[in-house]
Amino acid sequence: MKMKVTLIVAVLCLGLTSGFAQTQEECTTKLSIFHEYVKAKNYDAAYTPWMEVRKACPKFNKAIIIDGDKILDYKIENSTGAEKKAYIEDLMKLWEEELTNFPSRSSQGELLAKKGQLMYEHKAELGLTDLEVYDTFDKGFTTDKKNFKNPKSLYTYFSLMVDLYDAKQKTAQDLFNKYDDVVEKIDEEVANFSANLNKIIEKEESGATLTSKEIKLKKPYESYLNAYDQISGSIDGKLGERANCENLIPLYEKDFESHKTDAVWLQRAAGKMSDKECTSDPLFFKLVNAYHNLNPSANSAYYLGILKDKENKTSEAIKYYEQALSLETDSYKKAKLYSKIADKLKRSHSYSKARSYYREALKLNPSNGRPHLQIASMYAASANNCGDSTFNKRAVFWLAANEASSAGRVDPTLKSHASQAAANYRAKAPQKSDIFSEGNAGQTINIGCWIGLSVTVPNL
Repeated sequence: MKMKVTLIVAVLCLGLTSGFAQTQEECTTKLSIFHEYVKAKNYDAAYTPWMEVRKACPKFNKAIIIDGDKILDYKIENSTGAEKKAYIEDLMKLWEEELTNFPSRSSQGELLAKKGQLMYEHKAELGLTDLEVYDTFDKGFTTDKKNFKNPKSLYTYFSLMVDLYDAKQKTAQDLFNKYDDVVEKIDEEVANFSANLNKIIEKEESGATLTSKEIKLKKPYESYLNAYDQISGSIDGKLGERANCENLIPLYEKDFESHKTDAVWLQRAAGKMSDKECTSDPLFFKLVNAYHNLNPSANSAYYLGILKDKENKTSEAIKYYEQALSLETDSYKKAKLYSKIADKLKRSHSYSKARSYYREALKLNPSNGRPHLQIASMYAASANNCGDSTFNKRAVFWLAANEASSAGRVDPTLKSHASQAAANYRAKAPQKSDIFSEGNAGQTINIGCWIGLSVTVPNL
């Protein structure tokens, strides 16, 4: 009897193994078929074998997800009505299957960012409200912020918050909190990509040859930085006048007492008032002092410097700015501080000091070309004062052009702007006819005053 049972079990196992092998073989064949169709962009023909593999062998191969994305994108683009809605919903279902069957390829934050974007773009077909779409984004951002990093989705997420605020479905505090959340996330991603790109830029600027891997990585780093730069401007534009001093001051004044021991709230409130030039209001003084007493930091010291600047106590302001720099340990944030302080010095025409701070910013974050452009503009503004002849004064524009060109070389977000600026400066510099008349081609000109540099006249 025992032998009979064993034999039956063995036969059953053999049958199961045989069935499994047959299924695997069929999936391999059909996967090859649909993949070839996808490569040929024949998505209609790919659909049926793809669906068969997806149902029979859901964990068989990542091509189920990669090719499925393309197939369903095509189906959505080329359908209407209930059929289109079904394909949209199936694409979201496919992404959920990816998270289940290929967890190393996806994450909750990434999934919900993609899902929210698709819902937003097809809101009408799906019959969704702004709040329903927003809640999908919000779940992804709050549960897995680390992986919620797609630039387009970050912008759409914040844009929906503004729309909900305008529709009186969200409060002003909700709006400003979400602005800070999203801007801090963008800043974090920019810092990460900048750190990676900086290593490549530093190697490139030293004259060393980049490896094939570095060349390959440089483009996506630049692409992401460019995308984050674009959405940063769009986010500020979308917020617009909703965050002007007339709205911010009464809101923060009303909430100050209940938040005066909340360091994050104080820092964000002071930061927003600083960004929006609301620093003359007494509330800014209250916020900054409360923040500094509670949590002395680089930010609080910087804000105290702003207060001293408002009192025209420049030397005291500089002391606070230097204190802010000494307290900041993060290279990216420290570079931003150097640039902010340099901007203030530039506005007060302390060009030499400003250039020193801009150069420190460049040492810490060489892939940010903005300091180069600021230095170039200071050279151009000083051209009339830093030469002993008309020719030598105009020669200063060569220095400005070279500095502007450096900005475009290191910073993907500034290529076009830097190129235009450099061309503008070169047009103001001596031309070939001037060099011929002066007879000084190839000579070195020493530029005086605060600039203290030399420039070589181009050879004809």
